[in-house]
Amino acid sequence: MGPSGARAPGRTPCRAEFRPLPVRSGLVSIQDVARRLAAVHERVAAACRAAGRAAGDVQVLLASKTMDVTTVRAALLADAAARAAGSGTAPVLLGENRVQELVAKAPDLVDLAPTWHVIGPLQSNKVNAALRWATAVESVADDALAQRLADRVQGRATPLDVWVQVNVSGEAAKHGAEPGSAAALAVRVAALPGLRLAGFMTVGARSDDDRVVGAGFARLRAIRDEVVATGADGTAHAHGLSMGMSGDLELAVAHGATVVRVGTAVFGSRVAAGDPPGA
Repeated sequence: MGPSGARAPGRTPCRAEFRPLPVRSGLVSIQDVARRLAAVHERVAAACRAAGRAAGDVQVLLASKTMDVTTVRAALLADAAARAAGSGTAPVLLGENRVQELVAKAPDLVDLAPTWHVIGPLQSNKVNAALRWATAVESVADDALAQRLADRVQGRATPLDVWVQVNVSGEAAKHGAEPGSAAALAVRVAALPGLRLAGFMTVGARSDDDRVVGAGFARLRAIRDEVVATGADGTAHAHGLSMGMSGDLELAVAHGATVVRVGTAVFGSRVAAGDPPGA
């Protein structure tokens, strides 16, 4: 089954390909999800006003890692209801760090037609499963993954959106290309057939100092600007900046974020080991 809801003939259901990962309900009530999501949209709008930007410049991506389908569905329904009531916000995106969770949740949310992004490291042996559902991969950090994705999407009517992930903080625990090599990588990725370089992604520095975190966001923007300025094939659409999470989204918007990835602010604090702070 794919985004259209139809399962390809002869294929084993994709959720059976992986050992299931534990998921849990959010730490807030289902009823509270709508209020918390509205508060996030208000924060984004206020940050845009402060930065002299239009609220529509920034899209909210819900990081649904560890959340059960019921909780994620509640967030999607709340988003749809707010837009129907005239919120003027763009539809939220959904992001998963782990392919196991993506393939477990996506079939049960087909009726709501969400747009899925892969936002965690993607192993080459899980590319096929991920691309049954995801329309964008935000975690491209090397040529090998980019080439694997390009090979996989050959013959598709529409290109796959990819984002080059950059480790702007230099923290060993974080995934991403080194800032000094990211621009050259992005130009190579943009040239691959079947891929559309949509922009750049990063996880902000783990610091309470806004100057440190902001410097990382500024560096990602500079890399983006450098790549677009080359005029190289495939770079014309690479304006996206996916940066900022629940704890630092205002700072990210001030530095030009076009996507903010929010989990805790909507679903409640995560307790799973390895979750990035403020996701």
